[in-house]
Amino acid sequence: AVKVEESGGDSVQPGGSLRLSCTVSGLGFPGYAMAWFRQAPGKQREGVVCLSWDGKSTYYADSVKGRFTISKDNGKDTLSLQMNDLKSEDTAMYYCAASGYYSGGDYCPTDDFPFWGQGTQVTVSS
Repeated sequence: AVKVEESGGDSVQPGGSLRLSCTVSGLGFPGYAMAWFRQAPGKQREGVVCLSWDGKSTYYADSVKGRFTISKDNGKDTLSLQMNDLKSEDTAMYYCAASGYYSGGDYCPTDDFPFWGQGTQVTVSS
């Protein structure tokens, strides 16, 4: 069975940084996509950073460009999200997700990712 586990959420002040980590097990070749989504109370879940299954395309939401960076450790099947210059608007539950077919593009739909973690809370406040 495919399992997705994420961690690293915390409470930080505006301008601070956090690093989220995700591990996926149960998916193999030819490769798989991994992504971070987030959902704030009363809002729709949105793609934050999404890496295509072949590692050749990375989607960044406009709101996080220049502040968030994704990295993949292929040997450990882990995905990290480095979040810098955090803002109150970044407050949300962050979910890691995996997909066997997401190939990138200008969007990152939740429907393209069938495997999800339980989420980790990020709170940015003064």
